[in-house]
Amino acid sequence: MAVIELYNHPVLLRYRASICTKGTIFIIIVFLLTIIPPFFLAYRSEGFWIREAFYREQPDVHFKHQILLVLYLNEGNSYIAWSTYPNFNLIEQNHLTIPVVKTREEDINRDGRNDKLYFSVEVPIPDSKNVQSVDMILVFDYRLYRFSTFHMESLAYIHHTSFASGAQFIAEGDLKLHLKQPLAHKGTDSRYNVPVVDSDSVFAADYTFSTIFNNYISRNATTSFVCDYPIWKTGRGAGQPFVIQGSVGYTEELIMYVPGFWQTIKMGWIQYLAVLIIFIFIMEKVKKFVFENQIITTIIERPIPTKNHVM
Repeated sequence: MAVIELYNHPVLLRYRASICTKGTIFIIIVFLLTIIPPFFLAYRSEGFWIREAFYREQPDVHFKHQILLVLYLNEGNSYIAWSTYPNFNLIEQNHLTIPVVKTREEDINRDGRNDKLYFSVEVPIPDSKNVQSVDMILVFDYRLYRFSTFHMESLAYIHHTSFASGAQFIAEGDLKLHLKQPLAHKGTDSRYNVPVVDSDSVFAADYTFSTIFNNYISRNATTSFVCDYPIWKTGRGAGQPFVIQGSVGYTEELIMYVPGFWQTIKMGWIQYLAVLIIFIFIMEKVKKFVFENQIITTIIERPIPTKNHVM
């Protein structure tokens, strides 16, 4: 009668030894060689402890309706100035010209956050004078919420110079965030929620672009206006104002931050485990070879034999 296999199981052999024997010392050494080298290999391969990470978020931006504008004319060092800061207007009253300003913010995708600012500034200019350079600052309230709550007052600097006398300047661009150091992963950071222009000052030097930018760039976090395709139009008609118009987009940003404790541990553990699995496999082969060939003498405990019954 044919015999078929009905069931099988592996035979378990136990290798025993006293505590103070070569076998015990060998097992301890193998254990240490299994868990310690993977740590050093993972650590020395760089990136074991992540010091910075990135995430994407669209900032919550609002235009604060604060503007500082200077137009440089073709007559020597003459210029026209205007701002929403009363003290600046008093200081520059000999060069002051009141423009017509129109602004509008729009939430294009209806997610509760503004996506773009549209602006138009019409500056009356005498026909005998021509504009050759534009310097303008727009001030914004800038917030981030996803990890740490970050809040600051930021600016967009819009600038253009041309040898040709201008009639209109069009600037379509985006407000971009710049970080010198990563943000925190939690908490509230409002260190830079201070005015970029000291509107309480009565000194002309505090309203110069060099002073404003010198204080502004000392921050860890700043914004800039990025316009790749500015348009400078010439041919201003008699009695026509000089027009500055464009838009500022509030785009999604790639933000650098310092990861928290558990995120750091998680990433380190994944790298350590990847190397540890290889060492476990290798050391199991080493132990099997040593004990099966009795390179280190041990007591082999075999299972109790049972009788085979053949039907």
